[in-house]
Amino acid sequence: MAPSPSLRQRALEQSLQIETKDTHHITGPFRPQTPLDAQFPESPTMAQKGANGHIPAAFDRWSTASRGFGADIMSMRWIVVPSSSLKMIITSVVLWANWEILAPYVGDLPNPFAPLLFISYRILDSSPDDPRYSKGILDFVFVSYYIVVFSFVRQFITLQVSRPVGQWFGIKRESKLARFGEQGYALVYFAVMGAWGARIMSQSPIWWYDTKNFWLGYPHWDMKPELKRYYLMEAAYWCHQLIVLLLNLEKPRKDYAELVAHHLVTLWLVGASYVCNMTQIGNAVYLSMDVPDAFFAFSKLLNYIQWEYTKVVSFVIFVGVWSYFRIFLNMVMLWSVWTEYDLIPLASQRFWPPDGVWMVWWMKYQVFIPIFLLLCLNLFWYFLILRIMYRVVGPTQGITDVRSDDEDDGGDDGGGDGKDDGEDDDKDDVGDDDKDE
Repeated sequence: MAPSPSLRQRALEQSLQIETKDTHHITGPFRPQTPLDAQFPESPTMAQKGANGHIPAAFDRWSTASRGFGADIMSMRWIVVPSSSLKMIITSVVLWANWEILAPYVGDLPNPFAPLLFISYRILDSSPDDPRYSKGILDFVFVSYYIVVFSFVRQFITLQVSRPVGQWFGIKRESKLARFGEQGYALVYFAVMGAWGARIMSQSPIWWYDTKNFWLGYPHWDMKPELKRYYLMEAAYWCHQLIVLLLNLEKPRKDYAELVAHHLVTLWLVGASYVCNMTQIGNAVYLSMDVPDAFFAFSKLLNYIQWEYTKVVSFVIFVGVWSYFRIFLNMVMLWSVWTEYDLIPLASQRFWPPDGVWMVWWMKYQVFIPIFLLLCLNLFWYFLILRIMYRVVGPTQGITDVRSDDEDDGGDDGGGDGKDDGEDDDKDDVGDDDKDE
């Protein structure tokens, strides 16, 4: 017998209560959380890549668009976002200034923010007319702060200075604008640091590569403030460059392994020479790298803007400068390590860090090996440079790199005269990455 209408109606009402009652177990997980016709954001692998195939800033982790100051700090995106790195710089300066203003009213306490901005460990009994500094753990604080400074300077020069200049010269392809920006930053850095290193060397006994003074008077543990500041700024730069390389913030190249090796060896030299009080030879190594790299960056900039005669002349000059600084002077320093090491005073030829002396007999190899590894890397890139030199003076008559990158953006863009604005992306850089930085 069919159920009565009243029973059927009652069953329907109970069913509706089960479906809609909040305490029932099926209402939460089984009810749709989003309307079926809702619009979902597309992933960067879909249409939002755009016609050119590039991932937009919203999905690109290393885009230069800020996602908020706090988010940029937590994700390390301050490395590529100049506004965030600038805020970090200004915040430190403001905190230091506030402490300087308020400290006299609360007991004239030491400024805890001073080690960020200024070198530490002045030797108290050194003459006010000739102050000297020693080393300490706060030097890491100084280096860390200037890694942030170099992040801002690099991005500012690359994006706000070099990029508009490259566009003015008719460079249109994004990959080449990026390379042009990198070389603009490299030119500024290496020109400034090369001149600064030469100035410091001119005021020291090792001018011009008077190598016996690398060893006489060791240990050189008390540093002039300018030398210490220069040394730590170089350390900050190379730490920053290693971060850029390891995070793939630049387009990768086929000699990636050599670039990583070069940066690691450089940091090895920086750290070991600083800790072991060998800053005289450290200054000499820095100078031998910075000067030719400035010439390289200038030559590359001319190549990108296709100043045909000028770029060839600048490249020939660069080859000569590179040959002298990176090859000849490197060999001079190696010869000094091998033959003049024993000029170290006999009392200092022992391993006793509390007295600042490290140069026991086997430390000779600790100095020799990293410089020798640098020479090997320099010879590797020198071979590539000479191949390009052959193309310049040979039948092909062109400056193109023999290396190739791992990526290719494709397409050409014209320079101001309708020509390609430089080499192909697959032939984009000469020599090592320290010149490209």
